[in-house]
Amino acid sequence: MQIEVLKSKIHRVTVTDANLNYIGSITLDEDLMDAANLIEHEKVSILNNNNGARFETYIIKGERGSGTVCLNGAAARLVQPGDIVLVVSFATMDFEEAKTWKPTIIFPDTATNKLK
Repeated sequence: MQIEVLKSKIHRVTVTDANLNYIGSITLDEDLMDAANLIEHEKVSILNNNNGARFETYIIKGERGSGTVCLNGAAARLVQPGDIVLVVSFATMDFEEAKTWKPTIIFPDTATNKLK
């Protein structure tokens, strides 16, 4: 049996921008991506702590060290700069493997979106 489990989580980052006139996705600081074990074009769920919105998109690389968390395209309608969001991804794996799986979870500083 295969199940979906948490793979990566960026717990509480601050949205820095919302760009409606872009083709879609979330732009993330590459430092955050590396720390959370996320890659460009990976599917992620965005959970908006301010308004309860939950939606899926994919990642594009932002400038390393910039603290960028920008929702693009239609997703820009679901956030405001300053909102606190969680970024999560999931992996499918064998049930027995999942019992010992440890996800990568990071807790950036919400004032700067930098790693503590």
